[in-house]
Amino acid sequence: MVNREDLIRRAADLVPVLRERAELTEELRQIPQATLDDFHSSGILRAAQPTRFGGYDIDYPVVLDIAAELGRGCGSTAWCYGIWAAHNWAVGMFPEKAQEEYWSDSVDVLSSTSLDPSRAEVTSIKGGYQLSGRWSFSSGCDASAWAILAGMGPGGLIWLLVHQSDYTIEDNWFVSGLKGTGSKDVLVHEVFVPEYRVVSVADLRRGQSPGRTIHKTLNFRIPLQTMFAYSLAAPIVGMAQGALEAFEELMGSRVAYTTGEKMIENPLVHIRLSEAEAEVNSARLIMADDGREVVAKAKIKETLSLMERARVRRNQAYVAKLSVRAVDRLFEASGGHALFDSSPMQRFHRDAHAASHHFGLAWEGAAEEYGRIRLGLEPKNPARL
Repeated sequence: MVNREDLIRRAADLVPVLRERAELTEELRQIPQATLDDFHSSGILRAAQPTRFGGYDIDYPVVLDIAAELGRGCGSTAWCYGIWAAHNWAVGMFPEKAQEEYWSDSVDVLSSTSLDPSRAEVTSIKGGYQLSGRWSFSSGCDASAWAILAGMGPGGLIWLLVHQSDYTIEDNWFVSGLKGTGSKDVLVHEVFVPEYRVVSVADLRRGQSPGRTIHKTLNFRIPLQTMFAYSLAAPIVGMAQGALEAFEELMGSRVAYTTGEKMIENPLVHIRLSEAEAEVNSARLIMADDGREVVAKAKIKETLSLMERARVRRNQAYVAKLSVRAVDRLFEASGGHALFDSSPMQRFHRDAHAASHHFGLAWEGAAEEYGRIRLGLEPKNPARL
């Protein structure tokens, strides 16, 4: 029986080869097939997937631990892992017929997402919806057979599960960071999406999705946002850890050209390293603590309060903020050699900043909502929680 420790160990075993492939991943602007094969053969993508459809249904925080581990090797790869694993958890929250259709061909099927409904056109018709529009930043879409796309339905925000035969991908991912994620645009024109492939985001946020009664396990009682955005933050924690390890290796070989002093003996290096490690460790501890609390609540079928959900959302953004701060601290002290394409430091620096720009990790919005609720005010945007 596969357990949490098995999957984390398998992820750790992949880190050296992910480091070797990091440059190729950027050149391809998508995850290499060899890495996808490694993911599938190791089983790590099925960590939180329902057992009914070939998954392990291990408590969701294992996905965060795996993503953080992979981030030590390649930021783009860890990002896509977190995205794909989160989506195979989220599909388990859709109506039963949608899940059966999604996993009908393979337990290793993947889905991308794009969750900005601003350019979506959703029209209610008999049996479902007609969907058109453009969705951006669909990470991992090239390897995915499905996409979860957001739109506004008659009762509010909805997610629609769309097969790859019903959309096209526009190759416009030419960016400075997370180059290997292939986060391209998805285009849909007047496609019919049956009602059974649609789910209410309000239900997902409350942990009251159809999947709750289908699977009857704690993973499908977890309110979506308490873990979903952590799937974005965890790779950044891993990138920060990778930068820490790269910095140690770099300092071990550098000598100050004016004095001949070994940089490994420089007290300023010691201070930078110490502060950065404290930031990375703090980020890990916050993430782990939230994971334990969310799982504990789900285990006893207790719903997180609005305040608790707001605190977790704030923490997700803060974990990303701490991790980026650690990367910046190390990069600033890495010297000119860290600017070369061959240096992992510059890649961690670019990738961590790119990842932190995701709207799900925006610090100001998450912090504001927590502060409002803490002071007894209504949330400004409940959809954030």
